[in-house]
Amino acid sequence: MTETGRAEHEDHPDHRGLAGGTARAGIFGLSDGLVTNVSLIIGFAASGLGGDVVRLAGVASAVAGAASMAAGEWVSVKAQNDLIEREMALEMRELMHNPRAETSELAGMYRSHGMSEAQATAAATEVMRDPKRAVLVHAREEFGLDPAHLPNPLSVAIVSLISFLIGALLPVIPWIVSSGDQARIASVAIGVGTAAVVGASIARRSDRPMLFGGLRQVAILIAAVAVTYLIGSLVGVNLS
Repeated sequence: MTETGRAEHEDHPDHRGLAGGTARAGIFGLSDGLVTNVSLIIGFAASGLGGDVVRLAGVASAVAGAASMAAGEWVSVKAQNDLIEREMALEMRELMHNPRAETSELAGMYRSHGMSEAQATAAATEVMRDPKRAVLVHAREEFGLDPAHLPNPLSVAIVSLISFLIGALLPVIPWIVSSGDQARIASVAIGVGTAAVVGASIARRSDRPMLFGGLRQVAILIAAVAVTYLIGSLVGVNLS
């Protein structure tokens, strides 16, 4: 990376973090793990099963869910990167075989951004002098991508794995030290508190009202818990 490019990214570190995909994976993993396991635990508890079964189900769900989410993230990010690399190869081939048409196309994009015809033509011609730079510019303009900063599939998978485990294991903690209504209430309380923090954090990162973000995340959690509680109660009655 050039000194200018490095300086630009250092001036805006948050943009680079978002582009890498780890922030999204971390937030999504934590939220998904939390909602999944609070719902599952309350559903199992409502069915009348013992604390040992609820505890085992919670731990098993946390491990299985984390592995599944990490694998899914790795596959999806890897597939996305492979597709981008393929598009980049096709774009480079077009640049090498049809530079005049690609220059005209790039100039048209610059004109659409408000440049005059002379400025757009001059800028496009300058960019096209360096094929490696040109293909990056074309990728950003045509696909809205930054091929120089693609997310790392392994990093995204690891972050997703860890964050899901954290979110999923938090509501299991009360069932390790207690059981019955006390553990059930504690699981819901932990879930609501964590959901509020996660929602407020998401809202803060996107410059939205933190109170609304927190309440929205809590509402999602409560809705999921209500559904699984109802199902657990009905299944428990039928089994008994």
